[in-house]
Amino acid sequence: MSAQQTNRVAANPIPYWSARGKTREVFEEAFADFQRIGFTAVKADIPEGMTADEYRTWIGGYGLAPSLSLFSSAFDETVVLAEVLEAAKAFGAAQASLGLDRTMISSMAIPARMAAPAIGADFSQERLDLAIENAGRTCEVLLAEGIRPLHHSHVGGVFETEHEIRSLLDTLGPDLIGFGPDTGHLRWAGADPVAMITDYRDRVGGIHIKDVYADHLDGAADGALSYHETSQTKRLWAEPGLGVLDFDAIVAAMPADYDGDYMIEVDFPSVESVYESHRLSYEWANHALDVATR
Repeated sequence: MSAQQTNRVAANPIPYWSARGKTREVFEEAFADFQRIGFTAVKADIPEGMTADEYRTWIGGYGLAPSLSLFSSAFDETVVLAEVLEAAKAFGAAQASLGLDRTMISSMAIPARMAAPAIGADFSQERLDLAIENAGRTCEVLLAEGIRPLHHSHVGGVFETEHEIRSLLDTLGPDLIGFGPDTGHLRWAGADPVAMITDYRDRVGGIHIKDVYADHLDGAADGALSYHETSQTKRLWAEPGLGVLDFDAIVAAMPADYDGDYMIEVDFPSVESVYESHRLSYEWANHALDVATR
């Protein structure tokens, strides 16, 4: 494993750019906030047209180092596999050049599931089987670049439900794919993050940390809201410790020799600002992850 994988508390700037776009100005605002708060690592998203060396120098100016990124594809019948594999090869090479040795890999944006999230809408065994095959081919490409793929749970994708996630992990096996759970996405889709982490403990190589409120879980919502509508209610995603997840149990379930980062990722803050969201999350991490992050 990479020497830099030492249980840092990292940040994902998604709430900065999700509504405003991935501009240099938006990222610089995020990086300045992260530096002020105390983060030392950030999700490694190299902007188009920027080299890995330029990116490393850029974030280094804010006291930040690159952390676990994410490769995304629908992986279903809508993709051209050759194009996915080409993109994965380039992505893997760029991540390796940053000194990273792993990445999240995720499926997103299946239309039926974006319209009716977290319930496994429009399930198709044929689609699932194809997606598992395509994900496996993608994992092979990433591994060839020296990058260990970790499945990242995400509502809205073809691997949304616990059954689909387990099918992927069990079919491909530990030599092809590891596990990079997202605590909030797992719980929104009805899975128990503690049980999932426990069952795949020997494959955990990364984790995204966010909490969830109860409002849109377990059929509590009326089901009329789409993925984006639900996400933006401020009553789905929560800063860790403010929602319903048992993070003491989640942290305890992590492998004793875990050598990855703990990445804060609150997609849409439930508090008044993105800065405050990250400040609260970092404060929580320095308390709840005291042993792991020092």
